[in-house]
Amino acid sequence: MTAISTSEFKVSSHSYRKVAIAACFGTFLEWYDFLTFATLAVVFAPLFFPSTDPSTALLASLATFGVGMVVRPIGAAIFGSIGDRIGRRPVFMITITLMGIATVCVGFLPTYGQVGIWAPILLVGLRLLQGLSAGGEIGGSAVYLTEHAGDSNRGFKTSFLQLMGPLGILVSTLQIALLQGYLTQEEFLSWGWRVPFWVSLILLLVAFKARMALEETPIYLQLSKTEAQSKNPLRDNFKDPETRKRMFLLFFCISAGGAVLFFCVQVYTSIFLKTSVKLPPQLVDQLSVYATIALLPLTIFAGWLSDKIGRKPVIVSGLILGATLILPAFHLLQNIGQEVIQDSATSKIIITLILIGLSAILALVVGPQTALLAELFPAKTRNSAATLPHNLAAGWIGGLLPLIVTWLNQEWGSNLAGLWYPTIFLVSGAVVAILYLPETRTTNLLS
Repeated sequence: MTAISTSEFKVSSHSYRKVAIAACFGTFLEWYDFLTFATLAVVFAPLFFPSTDPSTALLASLATFGVGMVVRPIGAAIFGSIGDRIGRRPVFMITITLMGIATVCVGFLPTYGQVGIWAPILLVGLRLLQGLSAGGEIGGSAVYLTEHAGDSNRGFKTSFLQLMGPLGILVSTLQIALLQGYLTQEEFLSWGWRVPFWVSLILLLVAFKARMALEETPIYLQLSKTEAQSKNPLRDNFKDPETRKRMFLLFFCISAGGAVLFFCVQVYTSIFLKTSVKLPPQLVDQLSVYATIALLPLTIFAGWLSDKIGRKPVIVSGLILGATLILPAFHLLQNIGQEVIQDSATSKIIITLILIGLSAILALVVGPQTALLAELFPAKTRNSAATLPHNLAAGWIGGLLPLIVTWLNQEWGSNLAGLWYPTIFLVSGAVVAILYLPETRTTNLLS
């Protein structure tokens, strides 16, 4: 491939901040829309899945959240291939519009008490649209940002994209906490839960305008000039043995490990503290906010560290620590949670520190992840090669984790038994990463 000219690359580097802000804000909206549902899973259970058994209703609500995750690989296959054939930028415009419209519609859905079985059917349909959109956005945005980042400090520069998931949860959680504080329980269940979905319309308009100014990546522009794009990226990926191997490593080690930790730390801890430990929802949301705020600088630090010592040692450390400490951490949360119910201030501090510790482990895996997604694959099939395994792992492994863990807990009659599932997965991912994951820190993205 002909190298990109120096002047062309300088223009791209000079505009990186603008590109990063626009790309990150759009990804923030995707996560805000997608994860608001998870934050409200406990609320949706009685509204859309009424049952005499609260556990059954919660399982149905978590299954609906999981449906959106399961179809993410389909969105990744569709939009990832489009990104390799016609460019990274057009995909962003499509995915953000699809996500925004689906999310706003959730805010106007009738409940089961109003239209019966049509309520959960419509909710599942909108979750499917959200999942398709997220599959095209999450992963593709990592490729887009990394191809704009240049060769120096790629881990640090691109780690900011990983903040969008926690920020999405943070804004959603704060918004819901404020609504629950100002509204009565009856008002919140009647219409208050809809407000976060209505707000997404405003965010969609802002994000869409920002993305209109996005530039195509210099690497894809060079592919276009030399007519080096792949006509069938998915087929080419699976025909090449080295690409297949790296897609598996991305799926099993980096993306699945990150997804398991993300949903354990950012999603399931909240569900666990509310349903198993039975802490007040407002208190859980408050403690979760502290942990999420701590995650932000920790993620950037992990991205910076991966520039200094390499992507592999940072990610492997996170996988090993996660496999070792997930079960003990939740065991402590359960025991100390009983003291919190008795209004122990010290216990609240300890729970906050445990949540921050779990966030630090998560940061080690996701901090270098954005750069690594792009560095693993050749330029002409990079978008599809990165997005498919990444979304397959996030959707099928991470997205179903709250449902599987809750189901295993009920089957074994224990609040902690289901956590053996993520623990075993993290152990396996760490072993495979140690043996086979290549170091990519010095990779030339033009190749």
